[in-house]
Amino acid sequence: MNDLVYERVQSYLARLNLSRIADHLDLLAEEAGKGQWTYLEFLDRLLETELSARYAREVAMKTKLAHFPFVKTLDEFDFAFQPSINERQIRELATVRFVANSENVLLLGPPGVGKTHLAIALGVAAIAQSISVYFLTVADLLDMLHRDAQDDRLGQRLHTLAKPKLLILDEMGYFPLDRMAAQFLFQLVSRRYLKGSIILTSNKSYGDWGDIFADQVLAAAILDRLLHHSTTVNIRGHSYRLRDKRKAGVFSELPAPQKEQ
Repeated sequence: MNDLVYERVQSYLARLNLSRIADHLDLLAEEAGKGQWTYLEFLDRLLETELSARYAREVAMKTKLAHFPFVKTLDEFDFAFQPSINERQIRELATVRFVANSENVLLLGPPGVGKTHLAIALGVAAIAQSISVYFLTVADLLDMLHRDAQDDRLGQRLHTLAKPKLLILDEMGYFPLDRMAAQFLFQLVSRRYLKGSIILTSNKSYGDWGDIFADQVLAAAILDRLLHHSTTVNIRGHSYRLRDKRKAGVFSELPAPQKEQ
């Protein structure tokens, strides 16, 4: 490749914003010469290099926009420690067909059993398939709503949270929801119904949701929409976070409270 042609090609690549090809052009051209690639094979490798780089940038950007508190994958989850979880079911959910069908996933269980890890891992799997994801704890949502109410921005918040294809709401049940928050959640679930998916984690069984909302009617209406097209995963067992401490004998389960006579 003479210098004039080389400079012209680099100029074209810059104008087309094909930076990855520009960075690897020399190496791939050398490999093509040694391997006697056809023109089509050379073009295939060039385009593959560019697309791989763009995909990696897209995943990195979507992961940043998801606002995960940490990044975990299913391969990092110790299914043997939580035998109550059907690994095959979770792996099936990781295909994220539930998002394509606008279905919901609800992960229920006591604190520490791995609900958040699984929710984030499913979110990471969704991002790998170019799906937009947003993660939010219910505690953070409550803080947002009270600030938004003061600034008359609840409508804008509702619009923002209705946009991602997959919304993850973590830790439902740790804090009671006042009527304003409960009504907002009802509107959010209704807005996303059959249009976007929700992964929700909770330490409360469905029968206790009336206590979370302090309104049985709202609780029933929200559950009706969440559960209509959904998968519920009930997790039982010891704290996943404390498994290493327990194995080392540093931590043991707290005794059950004694009933009054």
